[in-house]
Amino acid sequence: METYTVLRAFADSWMLLVLFGFFVGVILWVIRPGSNKTHQDAANVPFRHDDKPATSEEART
Repeated sequence: METYTVLRAFADSWMLLVLFGFFVGVILWVIRPGSNKTHQDAANVPFRHDDKPATSEEART
């Protein structure tokens, strides 16, 4: 068989399952218990220093 045919057969079967499993794993990792604090912190980054600029110590953390 040609290389293209072998790679095409692999991509149509096993790689589809691997990528679907990776997708489901990422979704489950994002909605895992305990990750809410991390997501809230990331969502509030633009508003963290809304009233005044950050000091040099705050900017390092």
